[in-house]
Amino acid sequence: MLNSFIVVGTQVAVLFIMIALGFFGGKRKIITGDGVKCINDIMLYFVTPCVIIHAFQRDYNSEMLKNLLLSMLAALISHIVCYVLAYAFIRNKEESKKKVLCFAVIFSNCGFMALPLLEALLGSEGVFYGAGYLTVFYLIVWSLGQYSMAKGTSGFKMYKAVLNPGVLSVIIGLILFFTSFKLPEIIGSPIAFLSGLNTPVPMLIIGYAISNLDLRDIINIKAEAGVLLLRLIVAPLITLGILYALNYRGNLLIASIVSAATPVAAITTMFSIKFGGDEKLASKIVAVSSLFSILTMTFIVAFARYIA
Repeated sequence: MLNSFIVVGTQVAVLFIMIALGFFGGKRKIITGDGVKCINDIMLYFVTPCVIIHAFQRDYNSEMLKNLLLSMLAALISHIVCYVLAYAFIRNKEESKKKVLCFAVIFSNCGFMALPLLEALLGSEGVFYGAGYLTVFYLIVWSLGQYSMAKGTSGFKMYKAVLNPGVLSVIIGLILFFTSFKLPEIIGSPIAFLSGLNTPVPMLIIGYAISNLDLRDIINIKAEAGVLLLRLIVAPLITLGILYALNYRGNLLIASIVSAATPVAAITTMFSIKFGGDEKLASKIVAVSSLFSILTMTFIVAFARYIA
């Protein structure tokens, strides 16, 4: 157990150093809000799809396909657990706040936060399983998630559940995987280079978000404490228990729990802005959960690695 804690803690510490650089950049105004919005779009539309496509650049293997499907099932189980917890325990009379808090419990930062850690811990195999988890995340966040945030507005667009960069890149990746087709170097190299941005850039963005926190935001978290507890500790541990009971083991179990144990999804803020949620609350809870996840993820992932 101690060895697992040291291994995971070391990788989280590496990510934390990059987060600290983002924090410094935010405080010194080297990184600005407008810049972060542009970088977020670059990550969403270019870098994350490249990471997923690059992860699928491998020869077809029936065992890998089986594990990919199991990682998707794990993602579905995790989201069901989080959905039940959110609507069972989140109570808020103000609709704009309630939908943000429920959304925050249900959806994790399984792209920006999980994929870099998976690559560090498990290499390309971990990213491959993370891509499966991410597929389910994209389908649910752009359907159920979008609907729950857009309730009472005219902004809901069902077609985005499929026509979004994440799902489209997985479709392309699956075609490449099933055919064992290797992209020519002139295409594959840019994809590989762009996918390399997936570790440092999201960490800088998270650091910037934390730099905008007032010390009082961290201290006065009574109203959000339940959300943080559910998102960072209760949901991933319940998911871990279910997956372990279903005989998930090895890298598949670790990859699933890394994705499930990540903090509140960054898309929470974007949807809050778009659909009239409490934008300030969303930004605060994304940043605060990212800060606390440095500790919670270390313990939970280390435990998953120990029992795997």
